[in-house]
Order: sequence, then C-alpha cells, then structure tokens
Amino acid sequence: MADMRAFREAVTIWAGGGPAGPAKDLAPRLHVRTAVLLEGPSDLAAVEALAARRGRDLAAEGVCVMPIGGAMSIGRYAGLLGPPGLGLHLAGLCDEGEQRFYARGLRHARAPHRAFFVCVTDLEDELIRALGIPAVEEIIRAEGDLRAWHTFQRQPAHHGRPRRHQLRRFLGTKKGRKIRYGRLLAEALDPARTPPPLDGLLAGL
Repeated sequence: MADMRAFREAVTIWAGGGPAGPAKDLAPRLHVRTAVLLEGPSDLAAVEALAARRGRDLAAEGVCVMPIGGAMSIGRYAGLLGPPGLGLHLAGLCDEGEQRFYARGLRHARAPHRAFFVCVTDLEDELIRALGIPAVEEIIRAEGDLRAWHTFQRQPAHHGRPRRHQLRRFLGTKKGRKIRYGRLLAEALDPARTPPPLDGLLAGL
C-alpha cells in the first residue's frame, strides 16, 4: 500500500528530472492537500516529532512534509507542488538568511508567502533557545555524546565561542547527528515553549 514516504520519494525523483507520473498518481490516492517545504531532513525530523507530540498524524491529514535539499531548491519544488503543478497548498519554514531565495521561488510559483515562517538563524537555534542550554546538554548526556561534546568545545576553532553557537555546530558535525537531535529536541519541548515558527506552522496545517 502506498504511503506518504512513497509520495515524497516520487516528488524528489521528479524534482531531479525524473518522471512526473508517479507523484501525480500518488497525490490523489493519498489525498495530499498540503506540502510543507523544509530545507533538510533534520527539519523534517523536528516537525514530524512535534506534530506527533501534539497527537497529530500529518500523513493521515493529507500533509506531506518535504525536505527540498536546501533553500536554492525552493522554486523548483514550489513549481512542481504549488499552483503551476499539483496545485497543493504550500507551507514551510526557512532560515533567516535564506528568505530572499524563498521569496523569489514562491513568487515565481505564484504561491502565497503567508504560510511560511522564518527561523532566526535556523531551526536548531530556535530549539536550543526554547529548551535552554542545560536541557540540551542533558539530552546530549542521555544519548552518550557528552564526551564528544566536551572534546568539541576544546577544539581551537570553537573554544571561547558562545555555547549556543557551539551546540549548533556540534549537532552538525557527524552524519545523522543533526537529524537525530532534531527529533530529540522537538520531543523534549515544553508545549508552552514551542518556538513561534514551529508553532505557527503546525497551527496553520
């Protein structure tokens, strides 16, 4: 039985120059109504984890959470999934420094901007600020990464920098770590302290 992951994979192939047919076939079968466009898989992990914490099954609601492989790809995905393509409602998150790419891509796709929310720096920074550094370090300890974290802090390139910036860099230093911690940090959030971009995104879906 087809699921939302199959649709996501079909869209990725389509965006890479492959056939459009599989994605176009799956969209109505899965009752896809909304595509949430995110820069990468760590954002996907965080959004899905937070939605689950709120008791929501986005796939069952017809919402496809779609990592697009970086801000430069927004125009391509918005064109395929938005008004010029499948006609889905588009929503998403973007980093503060990437707003210009999103604005241009969405404009070319004739897609509204109002359902896109801007993270100050990036989503990891939003999660770290919402949780607080001690809570993030406790998660790192529970995951068995505390020694690696302390070693990272002592490296000349990072020594003396603010701990929040160190944490952001640490989360991206090992393959798969950023995705794993995207999910873990979102799962640890107090619902009352959900970062505004995440809260606004989920409230609008």
